[in-house]
Amino acid sequence: MVNGKETRMERNLKGSEIQAKERLVFALDVPTAKAAEAMLDCVQETVGVIKIGLELFTSEGPAVVRLVQRYGKPVFLDLKVLDIGETVQRTTARVADMGVSFLTVHAGRKALAAAVMGRAGHPEMNILAVTVLTNVEQADLRESGYDGTIEQAVVARARVAAAEGCDGVIASGREPAAIRSAIAAPLLIVTPGVRPAGQGVDEHARATTPRQAIHAGADYLVVGRPIRDASDPRAAALEIVSEMQAAFAERS
Repeated sequence: MVNGKETRMERNLKGSEIQAKERLVFALDVPTAKAAEAMLDCVQETVGVIKIGLELFTSEGPAVVRLVQRYGKPVFLDLKVLDIGETVQRTTARVADMGVSFLTVHAGRKALAAAVMGRAGHPEMNILAVTVLTNVEQADLRESGYDGTIEQAVVARARVAAAEGCDGVIASGREPAAIRSAIAAPLLIVTPGVRPAGQGVDEHARATTPRQAIHAGADYLVVGRPIRDASDPRAAALEIVSEMQAAFAERS
């Protein structure tokens, strides 16, 4: 609390006031602007945030950000930025100039520090540190030379994100409880790899259901294929929102 007023982060983290739809991030993983527009027409009333990933941004560039903004939706630009500091800082500044609400950056200290500097003047843009991708298993970490557990790696990288002034982290639904326990800073936790019960997990090694992720402490859920590939994407999104709303109420 600053000068007796809640900060944006504190408001984001208050479970009792959460509207689940606003916390559902739809991964708009389609190849073209035409396909994106058709999908947005279908789901715009049932999801809160639109995530633009590498495929669509590579295909359409900044124009697709403007397309999503015309629908009145916050843009989550999932570029997973990682480069030398100056490049990260300048890239983040250009993203902030586009009016993006969330940007992902890989959780290296220098990259995160540069991203926080790059968004100066645009405090409304959230910098999210990518901890450990949801398709990574313990054997993958060992192969990369890391001897700790996935949970230890996630918590260590979340600590760096908090120390560097990031707004939140990307972590699977299995790690939010450990992050909350280890870190006092009010980090947003954004969880991908979310699958409704009974659905396949695709390549996600650490998938969770919406209820599991929210009970563990997640604030936003990222869902793509279960909505995009459903016979009725709008109905699929509504079912997920319903489960999320119940889980947020239970958590409160």
